[in-house]
Amino acid sequence: MSTVSSEPSETTRDGSALESGRRLQAVLLDMDGTLIESEHLWNESEAELVAELGGVWTEKDHLANVGNAAGPVGRYIIELTGADLTPRQVADRLYDRFRVKLEQGAELRPGAKELVTMLSRAGVPVALVTSTERELVATAIGGIGLESFDDSVAGDEVEANKPHPDPYLRAARRLGVDPRRCVAVEDSVVGMTSAADAGCVTIAIPNHIEIPPREGVVFRDSLVGVDLEWLESLVADR
Repeated sequence: MSTVSSEPSETTRDGSALESGRRLQAVLLDMDGTLIESEHLWNESEAELVAELGGVWTEKDHLANVGNAAGPVGRYIIELTGADLTPRQVADRLYDRFRVKLEQGAELRPGAKELVTMLSRAGVPVALVTSTERELVATAIGGIGLESFDDSVAGDEVEANKPHPDPYLRAARRLGVDPRRCVAVEDSVVGMTSAADAGCVTIAIPNHIEIPPREGVVFRDSLVGVDLEWLESLVADR
């Protein structure tokens, strides 16, 4: 005779039941540098704007800002150039330049689309968690399609952006899952700190900058070959 468990079934944000016995509740993905190859577009946009403001933007300046939100980058540029502008005004000018480059197309990172497709087919909730502001998200992720994600959290929709844990905590809360049973994927120190401090199992895939080792953070060269069994094992090991 069959029995019915008295434990409440776990559900996703849309109310659908998670697969029985699944430890992995969701996968939370950064965008710039993780899913799309856009850091060089940010670098070009920053260099052009700084030149317009009378300064010089170096590779060192770019690396110091990888993963940062528009506000901190705006303040950095003001300190560098002495421009009589607010951080928001600098950010708006930077976004205008970046948007033009995005519309010409941003390449996907190796394995990115395959990962999102695999998760969707497996019924694993997947959310985009980016420091980029909402107005650019759909254009930036166009190679995969924003509709491929169950949810997304943009940089201007959180009280505190990366490296604060709020973006990942918000994504988990909106999906109705436990961040400790989520896997997050990041390519920067700022993003890794945000995800790990939120309690997520964190995969770091360094792209343009070196990421120092951190306990509980798993390192990979790329998203190529990431499968559901491995993602499940990361949460199970915890």
